[in-house]
Amino acid sequence: MATPRRFRWGFVVLAVVFVALVSWLWITTHQPAKPPKTPPVPVNTAKAAVQDIPVVISAIGAAQAWQAVTINAQVTGRLKYVAPEGADVRAGALLAEIDSAPYQAVLTQTEGTLRKDQALLEEARIDLKRYQTLVAQDSISRQQADDQAELVKQDEGVVQTDQGNVAAAKINVGYCRITAPTAGRVGVRLIDPGNIITVAGTTGIVTLNQITPIAVTFTVPEGDFQRIAQASSGFSRPMATTALSQETSQPLGSGELSVSDNHVDQATGTVAMKARFANESRQLWPGQFVEVRLTLQTMSNVVTVPATAVNQGPKGAYVYVVGPANKAQMRPVQVLTTQDTTAVIKSGLKAGETIVTDGQMTLRPGLTVAVRPPSGAGGGAPGAAPPSKKPAA
Repeated sequence: MATPRRFRWGFVVLAVVFVALVSWLWITTHQPAKPPKTPPVPVNTAKAAVQDIPVVISAIGAAQAWQAVTINAQVTGRLKYVAPEGADVRAGALLAEIDSAPYQAVLTQTEGTLRKDQALLEEARIDLKRYQTLVAQDSISRQQADDQAELVKQDEGVVQTDQGNVAAAKINVGYCRITAPTAGRVGVRLIDPGNIITVAGTTGIVTLNQITPIAVTFTVPEGDFQRIAQASSGFSRPMATTALSQETSQPLGSGELSVSDNHVDQATGTVAMKARFANESRQLWPGQFVEVRLTLQTMSNVVTVPATAVNQGPKGAYVYVVGPANKAQMRPVQVLTTQDTTAVIKSGLKAGETIVTDGQMTLRPGLTVAVRPPSGAGGGAPGAAPPSKKPAA
C-alpha cells in the first residue's frame, strides 16, 4: 500500500512543478517591453557672454568724388595743352590751354579803340568848357553850349562801350587758360591737343575728381532715418561711418555722416545720405560699390549669444540651456537687437550659461545632449581607432 501512495505524491509534485513552469513562461513572455532609451542629441554650444555691442545700420552705398568737375571750353579755338592723365593737381593748376592769339589780337584792337574814343571825349570836354565860358560872356548862343554838352555825353557812352569790349576781350583771353577749381586727380582726357574745340561741345576736355576727401552716398529706409535723426540729435553731431569691401568685407576706411537729404523719396520710402571719408590711403574710388555701416550707439556690458541660438516659437523667442546632467531646458528670452551674428539678450539669460547654438531641430526639453567638440579639435569621433603610425624608414 505504501508504494502506490508514494507514486501519487510524486505525480502531484510533478504537476505542481509543471504548472509553476508554465506560469513562469507565460509571465515572462507577456511582460510589457521597456521603452528604449533615447540616445543623447548631438549639439553645438556656446557660453552667454557680456560685452560691448555697437548698434549699426547697414546699407549698400557707392563712393563718389567729393567734388567732380568736367572741364569744358568757354571759347572756341585750337587746344594746345591738356594736363597729364592721372596726375594729382592742386587748386589753380593749369588743366588745359587754348590758343589765345586770336583773342589777344581782339584785345589789342579794343584797347586801341578805347584810347581813341577817350581822346575824343577829352577833346569834347575841353570844347564844352570853352563854350560855357563864351556863353557866360554872351559871345555865343546857349544852344551851341548845350549841343556840345550832349556830344560829351555821347562820347562818354562810346568810351564806356569800349571799356566793356576791352573787359570782354580780356575775359576771353583768360578763358584760354583753364585752371583747376579744386585739388583733385585728372581723369582720362576726352580730346587730344591739336583739335579745334568749340563752346557748343558737350563731351568736355578732361574730368577732375577730388578723392581726398571722398564721399560715400547711400540710402536708408524711413524707419532707420528716424533712428539716425534721434541718435544724432537731429543731425547736429557727426556719426561714425565705416565702408567695407563688398567682396571681402575688409574695412576700406572710416568717416562721418555729413549730409542728410531734405526729403523722403516717396517712390522708395528712403532718404539719401552722404558721408565724408578722409580716404588718405585711397582705398575708396569714385564709382566703387561698398557696404556702409553707420554706428548709432554702443551698448555697454550687455548679455550676448550667437544669433543661431535664438529660436522663435508661438510664445516668442527662446533658447535651449544646457542644465545639470546635460539636460536641455527651454528658456524664454527677450531679444533687444541682433547685430550681424550676435543677439543681445534683454532678459532670460545670465552670463556664463551654456546655450545650444546648433541641433535644436531634434531637441526637446528634458532630453540629454552630447556636446560636439569644437570644429577642428583633435581626438576624432568617439570610439574611432587611433591613427596608424607608419614604421620609420
